[in-house]
Amino acid sequence: MRMTKTFNQHVVKKENKSLVLETIKDRSPISRADVSNVTGLNKGTVSSLVSELLDEALLNESGPGQSSGGRRPVMLLFNEKAGYSIGIDLGVNYLLGVLTDLKGNICHEEVMKFKDLGYEEILTNLFHIIDTLIASTPESPYGIIGIGIGVPGAVNKDGNILLAPNLDWKNIHLKEIVENKYDLPVIVENEANAGAYGEQKFGVGKSFSNIIYISVGIGIGVGLILNGKLYKGNNGFSGELGHMTIQVDGLPCRCGNQGCWELYASERALVKRAEGRNIVAKPGEDISLEGLTSLAENEDKEAIQLFEQIGDYLGVGINNIINTFNPEQVIIGNRMAAASKWLDQPLKNRMINQTLWFQQKGFQINYSELSTHSTALGVAAFSVENFFRNDLLQNM
Repeated sequence: MRMTKTFNQHVVKKENKSLVLETIKDRSPISRADVSNVTGLNKGTVSSLVSELLDEALLNESGPGQSSGGRRPVMLLFNEKAGYSIGIDLGVNYLLGVLTDLKGNICHEEVMKFKDLGYEEILTNLFHIIDTLIASTPESPYGIIGIGIGVPGAVNKDGNILLAPNLDWKNIHLKEIVENKYDLPVIVENEANAGAYGEQKFGVGKSFSNIIYISVGIGIGVGLILNGKLYKGNNGFSGELGHMTIQVDGLPCRCGNQGCWELYASERALVKRAEGRNIVAKPGEDISLEGLTSLAENEDKEAIQLFEQIGDYLGVGINNIINTFNPEQVIIGNRMAAASKWLDQPLKNRMINQTLWFQQKGFQINYSELSTHSTALGVAAFSVENFFRNDLLQNM
């Protein structure tokens, strides 16, 4: 009986400590008395937990704040520089790595673009980016607290990549490989899940609880925030909506299916159509999203028409998603979000004509505020939360 009581006390203290830390993190500068008011914890409990957090270098104290009568209180500040997180967006044709502080502010970033690299070459480049970010990390009490990696594929709950069709990867134990090399906690997550979380925490999704994040890159991934929480499904494989069929007996997909949405509405689909029409920005240059964007900016009608086709096909898939999930918000992110000015009207026209009228009430479409950084920021934030939940608060 006594062991159960001690265990329960430990769990309650851990939860209270997390609550105090989150309150100060979200509201700093804040006084101990205000932390007590916000959390509902008594002043003695708050004072004791704050002392621990000060000893652990997660809080700083600043000069006296405003007084409502009597002695002016000492203010508490969250120390976001106590440690740093690495977030990597591992794309089909790029790597983006960010070093963030504990509040998600980007301190350093590295980008690498490539084409048609194999697994070993991508792994070598991934290690190079991680090494560079580690070398750029300022001195801090906790150093690097973890590495998060977002990948365009199905990731199980153990962080193993079961299938990433656009990378041609199967059964890759990336979490284990990176943990063994760097001796740091590693989180591997589907890139659209991470992007959805990044947008909800730092971007255009802050005010919403039911969000569909659509990552439009070489392929299409979808992250679902339902009732304020990331929805991952039974085994962690939710959101593979880039592979829903929108064309019966359509084009063959690398996933083994036919007529998948991403074959018609992705960056790869855009480039393939441009190749079919021989539309290039400069003679001798490879056809790319950047080149086609440049042409469209210069009012090239063929390039604009290609983007408008993509917008229309995006609308087809989004219509299905809206009728399934009835979200408040759809966010279009990743590289294609930069083409929003040509995608937006065809996409909305498709929805106005086809989405059930009652689904359109209280609903909006936005384009990512974080641009290409949603996934990297999302996985970096997962690592920070993992640090607070598992590494720091368990040593109580």
